[in-house]
Amino acid sequence: MSKVGKVYLVGAGPGDPDLLTIRAVQRISIGDVIVYDRLIQQGVLALAKSSSEKIYMGKPPGHHCRQDEIHALLVEKARQGKTVIRLKGGDPFLFGRGGEEAEYLAEHGVPFEVVPGVSACLSAPLSANIAVTHREASSSVAIVTGHSAFGNGDRIDWHALARIDTLVFLMCVHNIETIAKNLTAAGRAPATPAALIQMAYWDGQHVVTGTLENIAARARTQEVEPPATLVVGEVVNLRERLQQLVAESERKSKQEEEVCV
Repeated sequence: MSKVGKVYLVGAGPGDPDLLTIRAVQRISIGDVIVYDRLIQQGVLALAKSSSEKIYMGKPPGHHCRQDEIHALLVEKARQGKTVIRLKGGDPFLFGRGGEEAEYLAEHGVPFEVVPGVSACLSAPLSANIAVTHREASSSVAIVTGHSAFGNGDRIDWHALARIDTLVFLMCVHNIETIAKNLTAAGRAPATPAALIQMAYWDGQHVVTGTLENIAARARTQEVEPPATLVVGEVVNLRERLQQLVAESERKSKQEEEVCV
């Protein structure tokens, strides 16, 4: 009987290969099999050895029916004695169903390791120069799934969320209007600033800003598609100032480089 291989549940971050952890790069490089999601850039897959078997198991937005197939595939390949890399966007244990995969592997006697990744809940706002906490505007932040497919709609305490300074909703594009209505019904002001960041750290990155009252309409007008992250709170109003500071810093750095040359 061949030795059972090991499965690595690896967080690939928001997409850009430069934002992978060192451990993630190391694990990807030793994989015999790479099982990857929809939001994995080719630059990340290029880090795998040329002989690795690459299997796409991405799920279209709103569809999660392939999870059983993924579970079975991970166990099958590991039992063939192969080192399996399960590449997941963001962090495996933050709305990535990594916990379910870890449980399944453990139940079937397959050893595994979880490698953290940079989550979109922090990196997407940062890509748009939004700090989710700030001394002047926010001392609390909550991360919420915006996807009804998780079946968590009735478990969300909207009144509690409405009192938190900054709210970050992942997987929320198709439910933005519902999210905004629930928050305002729970007491959050309709004029609360909001921003929607599409394709953070990808070539198609786009940012839509507005308020709870109009962010859904603006998203429709600008045809925002998944993946996108919604940020709600006064920190959104600080974006312009932070953008100016970042631009000024980059300008000075470029001048210094030109002087050195």
